[in-house]
Amino acid sequence: MAKKKWSSTPAVTSVQDKPATLKDLLRPEILEGLKAQADAMKAEEQAKKDAERAKADAARKAEEKRLENDFGHLLSKSSLDWRKHK
Repeated sequence: MAKKKWSSTPAVTSVQDKPATLKDLLRPEILEGLKAQADAMKAEEQAKKDAERAKADAARKAEEKRLENDFGHLLSKSSLDWRKHK
């Protein structure tokens, strides 16, 4: 039995040998429409996140303002070391 000799040059694949992708099969105007729709959805999601973040920030600030006027909270938070303020 003789050994098979393997060629050291790799097989070159041309562009025509590759299978067609969905991007290649769709018309350009449909592809642009899909891209625009995806961008709109991303922008809507970002706006929703920004609104949620702003709402949480406003709630946090309102809670801080409420706690500033709460004597019990200020007393528990403050230091009882009177020597610092002597």
